[in-house]
Amino acid sequence: EVLGEQLQLPVHSEGIEPPPPEIAQRGVEKARANRHNVIIVDTAGRLNIDEQMMQELEEVKARIQPDEILFVADAMTGQVAVEVAQDFNARVGLTGVIFTKVDGDARGGAALSIREVTGVPIKFLGVGEKLDAIEIFHPDRLAGRILGMGDILTLIEKAEAAIDQDEAEALGARLEKGEFDFEDFLRASHQMKRLGPISKLMGMMPGMGDLMRQLEPGQMETQMKITEAIVSSMTRKERRNPKLLNGSRKKRIAAGSGRTVQEVNQLVQNFREMQKMIKQMPAFLQEGMMGGGGGRGGRRGRRGRRGRGDAPELPFDISQFGR
Repeated sequence: EVLGEQLQLPVHSEGIEPPPPEIAQRGVEKARANRHNVIIVDTAGRLNIDEQMMQELEEVKARIQPDEILFVADAMTGQVAVEVAQDFNARVGLTGVIFTKVDGDARGGAALSIREVTGVPIKFLGVGEKLDAIEIFHPDRLAGRILGMGDILTLIEKAEAAIDQDEAEALGARLEKGEFDFEDFLRASHQMKRLGPISKLMGMMPGMGDLMRQLEPGQMETQMKITEAIVSSMTRKERRNPKLLNGSRKKRIAAGSGRTVQEVNQLVQNFREMQKMIKQMPAFLQEGMMGGGGGRGGRRGRRGRRGRGDAPELPFDISQFGR
């Protein structure tokens, strides 16, 4: 009911007293009477199988005659989820699997086992706690996650959907000229936030998964907040011209952001090193980092370079897992 309210969707609920098959049947009848064309019947989740629960599920199926029966598996439960899925499939006949918590420490190897023992396709992946944190399953991308090689294609799609193209191209053009100040940093930081948690984005990059597992949960997000607090405490003139940041200004910025002068000094030092790298960076490499500046690396061109041939090679055909 809480989720239905958040999503502005009607929910049929009768509490815990009536038998689940009766609730399900009345709910479906009510939805059809109101001409709803999609009806989701959410049954109770279980980590262990018991006969009474399976009989309830069989009766629910018999009463509502569903078009799809989807098993929701938690990536963190590992082999337990495989055994439960096998029993569910034998009793009610699954048509697909939704694999959740793929963004956690578990990389998703159990998904392959569930596909193997049930013979049904994986249809969606749950990749976070927000209501829209669900993705269509792409076999090659899960392969990258399992092997710790990231998921760069999903990252690109998220960027294309969330990042303002004009702003990205304007920033890319400044980078090509070797120009980058704290104002640019703030704009880039706000763009990054639209993509989701920094740690999750880093985990999608090839080779970064193991590094992320070595960090404390939320460590990167905490550091980003500290950096933004310091930069936000600067005046616009200081952000545009970091050379103005003398000792007295740094003390004021530290006091305004609630951080120490040492932290402000470290940020300024790191920023100057980054500026040097940007000025020395070849134009074509800058364009690759920012997705193309000045219109030369447009969206169509980037998408055209994207290919599934870059997916990691496995000793079996993983494409079957999404069918």
